[in-house]
Amino acid sequence: MSLEVPQTPAPMPEDDELVERVRLAMVPGIGPRLAQALLARFGTASAIFAASRDELCLVEGIGAKLSAAIVAARSEIDAAEEVALARRSGITLLARERPNYPRTLLEIPDPPSVLYVHGELLPEDSLAIAIVGSRHATQYGLQLAERFAASLARAGLTIISGLARGIDGAAHRGALSAGGRTLAVLGSGLLNIYPPEHRELAADVARSGAVLSELPLRVKPLAGTFPQRNRLISGMSLGVLVVEASVQSGALITARHAGEQGRDVFAIPGRVDNRLSHGCHRLIRDGAKLVETPDDVLEELGPLVAPTPAADGRVIHHPAELKLNDLERKVLDAIGTGQSTIDEVVRACEMPTAQVLAITSALEIRRLVRRLGGNTITRV
Repeated sequence: MSLEVPQTPAPMPEDDELVERVRLAMVPGIGPRLAQALLARFGTASAIFAASRDELCLVEGIGAKLSAAIVAARSEIDAAEEVALARRSGITLLARERPNYPRTLLEIPDPPSVLYVHGELLPEDSLAIAIVGSRHATQYGLQLAERFAASLARAGLTIISGLARGIDGAAHRGALSAGGRTLAVLGSGLLNIYPPEHRELAADVARSGAVLSELPLRVKPLAGTFPQRNRLISGMSLGVLVVEASVQSGALITARHAGEQGRDVFAIPGRVDNRLSHGCHRLIRDGAKLVETPDDVLEELGPLVAPTPAADGRVIHHPAELKLNDLERKVLDAIGTGQSTIDEVVRACEMPTAQVLAITSALEIRRLVRRLGGNTITRV
């Protein structure tokens, strides 16, 4: 199965503003930051294309060349056909203002104006970890990436990567083997899957999550598009785990984006005589968190910006909650979101006081609750 264009297209009525938003994204030289500036000035993509060159040049970063390209795009770029092609191919277009646009991407400074999505994005995908690394990984690195991805997916995290050879592919396969969700962010258009040998993997990912791109459908993979897409991999995640990487690896670009976006950065150490360990060791020296087990990742991830629903319907405030057992979860739920006393928790849980005290101590060590003095506790 692949993302090939069906032979029997079935056009659908188009949303005019969505068509104009796609047209804006297809104008050469207009990236997400300039698109954001234009939309802030004119309000809608339709208004941008109705503006004169002089009006366009009032926007910082838009000069004579780009204003001419925007005006020319009115007649030269067939955005309606691009939208129709996406719909014929089973691909959803998400404008930044749409309710199902990924919330985590709205937190970064340069979110795509339009996302192409094959598959389905769910609210629980906000609970995500990116796993990235070398395209030329060792067997050890591939096994680690697959094991970490499977374990974190079983815990309830969505696994995000870039569908590349090596660590990326192993991360997607690990999540799929655990029956978990996984997202692949491409540096090419969705009708130009790269690398080509991962077309079947892309189809599997789309069935258990989504394949995404900010690029028009038929855009070929170019060297410059991959660093750009790496900001989306980190932007959609709570943190980035680097498994194996040389000091020139693109995975380090993803880690840098993560740091700039306020995401956690994790790295797995390796042999000192293996060049694919050098990038991870550099990250650790620069402040990345050294991890040895999947549980290390869950414990180190910071609190969520906003409560997020998990796949089982629970509302998660901190990723470490995903690894709690039933009794620990019962005590944490009894504490609620305000202040509680130990006596109140004991009554709510109908458990012995000694057992509640032991569990709250364990939750405190995991930084899920804290004592306020006496026998009063609260969630962090």
